[in-house]
Amino acid sequence: MKRYITIVAAATLIAGCVQENLPVSVPDNTTATVVVPEGATAGEAIIKFAPEMEAILDQTMTRSGGAATRSGIPSTDEVLEILGAYSFERVFPVDSANEARTREAGLHLWYIVRFDEGEDMHKAFERLSRLGEVEKLQCNRPIERLYNPNSDPKFISCAEADGRAATRATAWPFNDPEIYRQWCYINDGTAPFASERAGVLAGSDAGCAEAWELCTGDEDIIVAVMDEAVMWSHPDLMDNIWVNEGEELYAGKDADGNGYVDDRYGYNFVRNTGITSWTSNGSTGHGTHVAGTIAAVNDNGIGVAGIAGGGKGKRGVKIMTIQLFDGYNSCSLAMEARAMKYAADNGAVILQCSWGYNSAKSNLIMGYTPGPATEEEWARLYPLEKEALDYFINYAGSPNGVIDGGLAIFASGNEYAAQSSFPAAYSKCISVAAIAADYTPASYSNYGSEVLLCAPGGDLEYYGTPGEDDASYDENGTLMEQGAIFSTLVIDGVAGYGYYEGTSMACPHVSGIAALGLAYAKQQHRHFTSEEFRELMYTTARDIEEYFVGEKLYYMRHESAGATPIKMNLAEYRGKMGRLADAGALLKAIDGSGRDMRLPNICLAPGTTTSLNIADFLTEEAKSVEVANNNIATTTLEGNTLIISAKREGQTSLTLTTDKSKHHATITVREGADNGWL
Repeated sequence: MKRYITIVAAATLIAGCVQENLPVSVPDNTTATVVVPEGATAGEAIIKFAPEMEAILDQTMTRSGGAATRSGIPSTDEVLEILGAYSFERVFPVDSANEARTREAGLHLWYIVRFDEGEDMHKAFERLSRLGEVEKLQCNRPIERLYNPNSDPKFISCAEADGRAATRATAWPFNDPEIYRQWCYINDGTAPFASERAGVLAGSDAGCAEAWELCTGDEDIIVAVMDEAVMWSHPDLMDNIWVNEGEELYAGKDADGNGYVDDRYGYNFVRNTGITSWTSNGSTGHGTHVAGTIAAVNDNGIGVAGIAGGGKGKRGVKIMTIQLFDGYNSCSLAMEARAMKYAADNGAVILQCSWGYNSAKSNLIMGYTPGPATEEEWARLYPLEKEALDYFINYAGSPNGVIDGGLAIFASGNEYAAQSSFPAAYSKCISVAAIAADYTPASYSNYGSEVLLCAPGGDLEYYGTPGEDDASYDENGTLMEQGAIFSTLVIDGVAGYGYYEGTSMACPHVSGIAALGLAYAKQQHRHFTSEEFRELMYTTARDIEEYFVGEKLYYMRHESAGATPIKMNLAEYRGKMGRLADAGALLKAIDGSGRDMRLPNICLAPGTTTSLNIADFLTEEAKSVEVANNNIATTTLEGNTLIISAKREGQTSLTLTTDKSKHHATITVREGADNGWL
């Protein structure tokens, strides 16, 4: 059972879809006919205005308090009046701490217009497309997923797992009793699901054995899981869940002023609420399963391990839950874009995305409707999505932290297709294909020159017995290993563990490796740009094409009595599966890569105080500190903590003397500043 969430945002779902049935991003002053696709939300349009309209739009939003019915632009309002528009608002809410960079990226010019649902959408879009002040125009619609939410996962509860803790093997780095099922981390070649037809080879894994000798995680690294909700109260995840301090569930207020109410653990972009849910009818636990691979708590004596879940005296990386699916319901394309920006603005440096459009080379006969074929086509059809992704890639992280920019990691897709899906195939993203436990491509995995990395994803059509269900149990009633991926899970609100497979299981292995690498870089005080780190992940990954020889036999729909035997020509996958992500090799390369971190510049408001832990930036011991102008700010040292107190508006410099050298930074004091680093 492939677990791959698919967006078909604004693409028709009917068979025989052709280019002219897809949405278009309308250029300036066009009079071309606009074709509105099947599935577009009636009475809604997403508009990006030309930069020249900024002042008028700002004035309108200020007067209306952020919720308007008209734009303030006469020609636009004339059309909105004809359409019966009743709502006009920014796609991205104002977040004072990040408004400057929002405007720099041009995201403040995107608006959602809601009008009479009875209006003919084709005529409405034709009218809007003729407006000279409209730069881009696209439909809105709910995003969708490919897998069946009614499917029955292979699940065991936490109580069942804990009940067997005393019987588990101990020859693993951590004491988590179910870690022995996670061949995907450390594969010694002895997995019991191997057969004469379906092999297992030592080393076909994520390279965790060597990596865990160096690092197990760091709580300052945040991974945003864009998926179904992560069960933040799961016993094997709760200690590694991101918490937005100051926000409280059900408080009904935006305590931190970021534009979102009650977002303590993340946000539910389906229902536009801080209350995330994993109990709705149709919930599959997919997000919780993904999160466990990245950061299930290690060495806590229960359940499973996560690639960057901590242990050996270290806390794991943090999981931010970004809910795109809630039971059978899903968020809109506009809210998906909003979610990406939320992740960047609230500290995430990795987007974990096990969803995407179908591959352009999907087989219609198999029921897959092809998606965008090229980066240019994708960018033209979904400009809002691309701009939101670019915002995350450009603005996540910090020039003073471990990474400047963010990593967007996507599953390549499960349509057995010779091209990655989008957005995974976007040249600035990381597209991840799936392999089995013997280095061979997983039967279902999309592949192509766009794929950058691969990782274990399971392959039940390869390892499963044709005509039989995968749920096999031993004499004690214990669910047996199956060649799929075992991780945390929640079903019907019950916390537990279970098996899934797919490129959406391979994807969090790469996200976990990236998070572990950044955790180690932080500990070594190394700094990277997102492009540099992405390249390092690729160059340290393993070339596994020596295993792409001969044929591989698998059984499509293997659980059915009429399972179809298919032979893969492995040579066709050469140059199209990327390289096998390797946590150990990545961490070993960190020390000689990137550059030293530096003391950050400081910005704060008059009358406020902030502090820096010098050890977060430098390996040296602080000895003394001086400020050029004490009328603007003063500083003191308490051990290795630097305390800065702002006096009045202005700018000055500080000099920190350590046991080895001197370091300089700028202090800026201005009204309304959000205390922090520049």
